[in-house]
Amino acid sequence: MGSGLWGMSAWDFIKAGGPLLIPILLCSFFALGIFIEKISYFASIKTDVVLLKKRVFDLIKNNQIIEAIKLCESDRSAVAKILKAGLLKFGSSREDIKESIEAVSLLEIPKLEIRLGALATIAHISPLLGLLGTVAGMTSIFHTIQIRAASLNPVTSGDLAGGIYEALLTTIAGLMVAIPAFIAYNYCIARTNHIILEMERVATELVNLMHHISEANSGAQVIE
Repeated sequence: MGSGLWGMSAWDFIKAGGPLLIPILLCSFFALGIFIEKISYFASIKTDVVLLKKRVFDLIKNNQIIEAIKLCESDRSAVAKILKAGLLKFGSSREDIKESIEAVSLLEIPKLEIRLGALATIAHISPLLGLLGTVAGMTSIFHTIQIRAASLNPVTSGDLAGGIYEALLTTIAGLMVAIPAFIAYNYCIARTNHIILEMERVATELVNLMHHISEANSGAQVIE
Protein backbone atom coordinates (compact mmCIF):
# COMPACT_ATOMS: atom_id res chain seq x y z
CA MET A 1 0.00 0.00 0.00
CA GLY A 2 2.99 2.26 -0.02
CA SER A 3 2.27 3.28 -3.59
CA GLY A 4 -1.11 4.71 -2.56
CA LEU A 5 -4.66 3.99 -3.58
CA TRP A 6 -4.12 4.40 -7.34
CA GLY A 7 -1.11 2.13 -7.23
CA MET A 8 -3.11 -0.81 -5.88
CA SER A 9 -3.96 -3.72 -8.10
CA ALA A 10 -7.64 -4.57 -8.61
CA TRP A 11 -7.29 -7.73 -6.54
CA ASP A 12 -5.60 -5.89 -3.65
CA PHE A 13 -8.34 -3.27 -3.78
CA ILE A 14 -11.06 -5.95 -3.55
CA LYS A 15 -9.31 -7.79 -0.70
CA ALA A 16 -8.81 -4.58 1.26
CA GLY A 17 -12.38 -3.36 0.78
CA GLY A 18 -14.10 -6.40 2.16
CA PRO A 19 -17.11 -8.47 1.07
CA LEU A 20 -19.34 -5.50 0.18
CA LEU A 21 -17.01 -4.71 -2.71
CA ILE A 22 -18.42 -7.77 -4.49
CA PRO A 23 -21.95 -6.35 -5.03
CA ILE A 24 -20.41 -3.00 -5.96
CA LEU A 25 -18.23 -4.76 -8.53
CA LEU A 26 -21.28 -6.60 -9.89
CA CYS A 27 -23.09 -3.26 -10.19
CA SER A 28 -20.22 -1.93 -12.28
CA PHE A 29 -20.42 -4.90 -14.66
CA PHE A 30 -24.20 -4.58 -15.02
CA ALA A 31 -23.96 -0.81 -15.60
CA LEU A 32 -21.28 -1.25 -18.25
CA GLY A 33 -23.27 -3.99 -19.99
CA ILE A 34 -26.45 -1.90 -20.03
CA PHE A 35 -24.63 1.16 -21.36
CA ILE A 36 -22.95 -0.83 -24.15
CA GLU A 37 -26.29 -2.36 -25.09
CA LYS A 38 -28.02 1.04 -25.21
CA ILE A 39 -25.23 2.61 -27.27
CA SER A 40 -25.42 -0.30 -29.74
CA TYR A 41 -29.20 0.03 -29.98
CA PHE A 42 -29.07 3.79 -30.54
CA ALA A 43 -26.45 3.25 -33.26
CA SER A 44 -28.60 0.61 -34.97
CA ILE A 45 -31.65 2.91 -35.21
CA LYS A 46 -29.77 6.10 -36.05
CA THR A 47 -30.94 7.86 -39.20
CA ASP A 48 -31.02 11.26 -40.85
CA VAL A 49 -34.54 12.25 -39.81
CA VAL A 50 -34.61 15.42 -41.91
CA LEU A 51 -33.61 13.57 -45.09
CA LEU A 52 -35.96 10.63 -44.41
CA LYS A 53 -38.89 12.93 -43.75
CA LYS A 54 -38.22 14.94 -46.90
CA ARG A 55 -38.02 11.85 -49.11
CA VAL A 56 -41.17 10.32 -47.64
CA PHE A 57 -43.15 13.56 -47.83
CA ASP A 58 -42.08 14.11 -51.43
CA LEU A 59 -43.33 10.63 -52.31
CA ILE A 60 -46.62 11.31 -50.53
CA LYS A 61 -47.11 14.55 -52.43
CA ASN A 62 -46.50 12.65 -55.68
CA ASN A 63 -49.07 10.05 -54.58
CA GLN A 64 -46.39 7.34 -54.44
CA ILE A 65 -47.61 5.78 -51.20
CA ILE A 66 -46.31 2.27 -51.88
CA GLU A 67 -42.84 3.63 -52.60
CA ALA A 68 -42.97 5.70 -49.41
CA ILE A 69 -43.91 2.62 -47.36
CA LYS A 70 -41.05 0.62 -48.89
CA LEU A 71 -38.65 3.44 -48.07
CA CYS A 72 -39.78 3.36 -44.42
CA GLU A 73 -39.39 -0.43 -44.32
CA SER A 74 -35.76 -0.09 -45.40
CA ASP A 75 -35.02 2.13 -42.39
CA ARG A 76 -34.73 0.65 -38.87
CA SER A 77 -35.37 3.89 -36.99
CA ALA A 78 -38.39 4.50 -34.75
CA VAL A 79 -39.26 7.55 -36.85
CA ALA A 80 -39.50 5.37 -39.97
CA LYS A 81 -41.87 3.00 -38.18
CA ILE A 82 -44.05 5.95 -37.18
CA LEU A 83 -44.15 7.14 -40.78
CA LYS A 84 -45.02 3.66 -42.02
CA ALA A 85 -47.85 3.33 -39.50
CA GLY A 86 -49.36 6.58 -40.74
CA LEU A 87 -48.88 5.71 -44.42
CA LEU A 88 -50.70 2.41 -43.99
CA LYS A 89 -53.75 4.44 -43.00
CA PHE A 90 -53.50 6.80 -45.98
CA GLY A 91 -56.96 8.01 -46.93
CA SER A 92 -58.40 7.27 -43.49
CA SER A 93 -59.66 9.85 -41.02
CA ARG A 94 -57.28 11.89 -38.88
CA GLU A 95 -58.35 9.90 -35.81
CA ASP A 96 -57.58 6.56 -37.45
CA ILE A 97 -54.15 7.77 -38.54
CA LYS A 98 -53.39 9.03 -35.02
CA GLU A 99 -54.51 5.74 -33.46
CA SER A 100 -52.26 3.76 -35.80
CA ILE A 101 -49.28 5.98 -34.97
CA GLU A 102 -49.98 5.83 -31.23
CA ALA A 103 -50.14 2.02 -31.36
CA VAL A 104 -46.65 1.91 -32.89
CA SER A 105 -45.38 4.49 -30.38
CA LEU A 106 -46.54 2.27 -27.52
CA LEU A 107 -44.29 -0.46 -28.92
CA GLU A 108 -41.26 1.66 -29.81
CA ILE A 109 -40.96 3.91 -26.74
CA PRO A 110 -40.51 1.00 -24.29
CA LYS A 111 -37.69 -0.29 -26.51
CA LEU A 112 -35.94 3.05 -26.05
CA GLU A 113 -36.48 3.10 -22.29
CA ILE A 114 -35.76 -0.55 -21.52
CA ARG A 115 -33.21 -1.12 -18.73
CA LEU A 116 -32.77 2.61 -18.08
CA GLY A 117 -34.49 2.10 -14.75
CA ALA A 118 -31.91 -0.54 -13.85
CA LEU A 119 -29.09 1.85 -14.78
CA ALA A 120 -30.62 4.56 -12.58
CA THR A 121 -30.97 2.08 -9.72
CA ILE A 122 -27.30 1.14 -9.98
CA ALA A 123 -26.31 4.81 -9.94
CA HIS A 124 -28.34 5.31 -6.75
CA ILE A 125 -27.49 2.17 -4.78
CA SER A 126 -23.75 2.00 -5.50
CA PRO A 127 -22.80 4.86 -3.14
CA LEU A 128 -25.23 3.46 -0.56
CA LEU A 129 -23.49 0.08 -0.73
CA GLY A 130 -20.19 1.90 -0.32
CA LEU A 131 -21.51 3.76 2.70
CA LEU A 132 -22.83 0.52 4.16
CA GLY A 133 -19.40 -1.03 3.77
CA THR A 134 -17.78 1.92 5.50
CA VAL A 135 -20.25 1.84 8.39
CA ALA A 136 -19.77 -1.91 8.76
CA GLY A 137 -16.01 -1.43 8.75
CA MET A 138 -16.14 1.32 11.34
CA THR A 139 -18.39 -0.82 13.51
CA SER A 140 -15.84 -3.61 13.32
CA ILE A 141 -13.08 -1.19 14.35
CA PHE A 142 -14.99 -0.02 17.42
CA HIS A 143 -15.74 -3.61 18.28
CA THR A 144 -12.02 -4.35 18.18
CA ILE A 145 -11.34 -1.33 20.40
CA GLN A 146 -13.91 -2.56 22.90
CA ILE A 147 -12.38 -6.03 23.03
CA ARG A 148 -8.85 -4.67 23.48
CA ALA A 149 -9.97 -2.22 26.12
CA ALA A 150 -11.69 -5.01 28.04
CA SER A 151 -8.50 -7.09 27.94
CA LEU A 152 -6.35 -4.04 28.81
CA ASN A 153 -4.44 -4.27 25.55
CA PRO A 154 -3.42 -0.93 24.01
CA VAL A 155 -4.88 0.15 20.66
CA THR A 156 -2.27 1.62 18.39
CA SER A 157 -2.84 4.45 15.91
CA GLY A 158 -1.70 2.07 13.18
CA ASP A 159 -4.53 -0.30 13.98
CA LEU A 160 -7.09 2.51 13.71
CA ALA A 161 -5.61 4.06 10.58
CA GLY A 162 -5.44 0.74 8.77
CA GLY A 163 -8.98 -0.19 9.69
CA ILE A 164 -10.41 3.18 8.71
CA TYR A 165 -8.50 3.07 5.43
CA GLU A 166 -9.98 -0.29 4.55
CA ALA A 167 -13.48 0.83 5.57
CA LEU A 168 -13.37 3.92 3.37
CA LEU A 169 -12.38 1.89 0.31
CA THR A 170 -15.98 0.73 -0.12
CA THR A 171 -17.22 4.32 -0.26
CA ILE A 172 -14.57 5.13 -2.87
CA ALA A 173 -15.57 2.07 -4.89
CA GLY A 174 -19.27 2.97 -4.66
CA LEU A 175 -18.64 6.48 -5.94
CA MET A 176 -16.38 5.19 -8.72
CA VAL A 177 -19.31 3.09 -9.95
CA ALA A 178 -22.10 5.59 -9.26
CA ILE A 179 -20.60 8.62 -11.02
CA PRO A 180 -20.05 6.98 -14.46
CA ALA A 181 -23.39 5.15 -14.13
CA PHE A 182 -25.21 8.42 -13.46
CA ILE A 183 -23.51 10.11 -16.42
CA ALA A 184 -24.39 7.13 -18.64
CA TYR A 185 -28.01 7.23 -17.44
CA ASN A 186 -28.39 10.93 -18.20
CA TYR A 187 -26.83 10.46 -21.63
CA CYS A 188 -29.23 7.62 -22.47
CA ILE A 189 -32.21 9.61 -21.17
CA ALA A 190 -31.20 12.59 -23.32
CA ARG A 191 -30.90 10.37 -26.42
CA THR A 192 -34.24 8.70 -25.67
CA ASN A 193 -36.06 12.00 -25.15
CA HIS A 194 -34.58 13.38 -28.36
CA ILE A 195 -35.80 10.38 -30.37
CA ILE A 196 -39.27 10.55 -28.78
CA LEU A 197 -39.46 14.25 -29.59
CA GLU A 198 -38.53 13.51 -33.22
CA MET A 199 -41.22 10.82 -33.35
CA GLU A 200 -43.87 13.21 -32.05
CA ARG A 201 -42.83 16.02 -34.39
CA VAL A 202 -42.78 13.80 -37.48
CA ALA A 203 -46.10 12.19 -36.51
CA THR A 204 -47.78 15.58 -36.23
CA GLU A 205 -46.38 16.77 -39.56
CA LEU A 206 -47.39 13.51 -41.26
CA VAL A 207 -50.97 13.66 -39.95
CA ASN A 208 -51.33 17.27 -41.04
CA LEU A 209 -49.91 16.55 -44.51
CA MET A 210 -52.10 13.51 -45.11
CA HIS A 211 -55.18 15.31 -43.84
CA HIS A 212 -54.43 18.26 -46.12
CA ILE A 213 -54.03 15.95 -49.13
CA SER A 214 -57.27 14.14 -48.26
CA GLU A 215 -59.14 17.43 -48.02
CA ALA A 216 -57.64 18.61 -51.33
CA ASN A 217 -58.70 15.37 -53.04
CA SER A 218 -62.21 15.62 -51.57
CA GLY A 219 -62.48 19.22 -52.78
CA ALA A 220 -61.37 18.24 -56.26
CA GLN A 221 -63.98 15.48 -56.40
CA VAL A 222 -66.74 17.91 -55.32
CA ILE A 223 -65.76 20.37 -58.04
CA GLU A 224 -65.84 17.63 -60.66
